[in-house]
Amino acid sequence: MTFNPFIIICFFTFVIHVAESLAYCMRLAGVRTKQIAIAMSFVTSTLLISRLSNMFQSPLLGASVDAVSKSGSVLALNMLEVHFRMVIFCAFLGSLVGAFFGPTFARLFSLAIKNFLRNGSVPKLMLRLFLPRTWKIIAQNFQMPSLKMLDNISLKRLPKQSLIINVVVTSIYTIGVLCSLYAGAALPHLRATASQLSGIVNGMATILFTMFVDPSGARITDQATHGVRPESDVKSVVFFLQAGRILGTLVISQIFFKPFAIYIMWVTKLLGHVFV
Repeated sequence: MTFNPFIIICFFTFVIHVAESLAYCMRLAGVRTKQIAIAMSFVTSTLLISRLSNMFQSPLLGASVDAVSKSGSVLALNMLEVHFRMVIFCAFLGSLVGAFFGPTFARLFSLAIKNFLRNGSVPKLMLRLFLPRTWKIIAQNFQMPSLKMLDNISLKRLPKQSLIINVVVTSIYTIGVLCSLYAGAALPHLRATASQLSGIVNGMATILFTMFVDPSGARITDQATHGVRPESDVKSVVFFLQAGRILGTLVISQIFFKPFAIYIMWVTKLLGHVFV
């Protein structure tokens, strides 16, 4: 029985999106502890898991594209598309699991921030994970999601445009690199050019995120910290950001994948005519 490396790719994709989904909960932890600056710095620590997973995932994705390019068959290219769509589906599963454990991690992040205020050391905080009593505390703070949690969730006081744009942004981020790799497999003679063009897809998402999504979420978080807004508004933001990620990775990313891959192929061919 041969081992399929896409299992590892799917696993790391799953981990990446679990971590990124849980990072939203840091906003709520920052409001509850009144320590926004620390909470935002902890977001970077949480996303370190995502970055490390991506470090292992990327070479495997590249190797899969190289294998298709060597084959040169339409069947291999079609199979690569199927595999990439499986990877996107694993991104959805990761986002879903992250949202499921969101209430629990909002509590745990609050405890971590308070512990950091006492000790002032992230390494010490990480070492506490190896203590049995820490895992007991984690188990005690587990919170099963329930419909009752939705009582205070509301769109009334939230910037709906930003939440809608977040769905698009998440969808694009999920497929940007995959689209460029697929384009490289489809155009093996221009593979290096195509692999460098994920930015023309992700760049759009970065601009939208920087201008519309992140500032709106930060504004609501700061206002809740200073008592201008209720904490429930931040809970609503976290809920809809996670829901948007789930919707984006489940549906929109799958719809966008082929059109954006074709777009990158078009730009690749254009650059090929200019420089070759």
